Amino acid sequence: MRIGLVDDRLMDLEKLKGIVSSVPGVEIVFATQVAEEAYEHIKKKSVDLLIADIEMPNLSGYELADMIHSHALNIAVIFVTANSGYAVHAFELNVHDYIMKPYTRERLIKSIERIMEKNRSSEIAGRLYIKRKNDIHIIQKKDIIFIERSGRSTTIYTKSGPVKTYLTLNELEGELRERDFIRSHRSFIINIHYVKNFSLYAKNSYVVMFDGIAEKAMITKEKIDFLQENYF
Repeated sequence: MRIGLVDDRLMDLEKLKGIVSSVPGVEIVFATQVAEEAYEHIKKKSVDLLIADIEMPNLSGYELADMIHSHALNIAVIFVTANSGYAVHAFELNVHDYIMKPYTRERLIKSIERIMEKNRSSEIAGRLYIKRKNDIHIIQKKDIIFIERSGRSTTIYTKSGPVKTYLTLNELEGELRERDFIRSHRSFIINIHYVKNFSLYAKNSYVVMFDGIAEKAMITKEKIDFLQENYF
């Protein structure tokens, strides 16, 4: 995995270099205090992962991540920052992780290893078998965007369209044990890989919007915190 590092504080940059260089299977392509230099490397798609501070002069880490997101570049981003104020916005940019300074060596290595493991198994394996009257509907798990329970029925929203079933979310949750699926709300299960952004709905809940479909789900503030701690 090719990794780029950017932090305007030399002490923090040296810490990043020391930790990242000890991870087997990685190559540090650049390590710079200048965000503009990191930007030039990103434009050339020379890295698989960018680890960046957020608040830097002239060009911020958030702006670098926004460029990656808006141009749909296949580059993961880890923010390493002393500022917690960007956490929700990081979700909107599909940032892999948001690590608060000061952090431990183990915390950063674990985050990098999660990306490497995700790249090794980039697709969700397996199928979901849905019985409907006399038929069995076969759904590729990787094509499931989210699932909604409404009344006595459940709708599975997939890349090819919705599928109705009477299975409960508890039953479906038992079939979707992959890390990609989380129970975001009592009425929803979401696939985190299709999440486009979160929008505040009420004090303790957010609306979830997805790539490719107009339908929306809900997620609780508690689950937002869980995602931030364990996924991004």
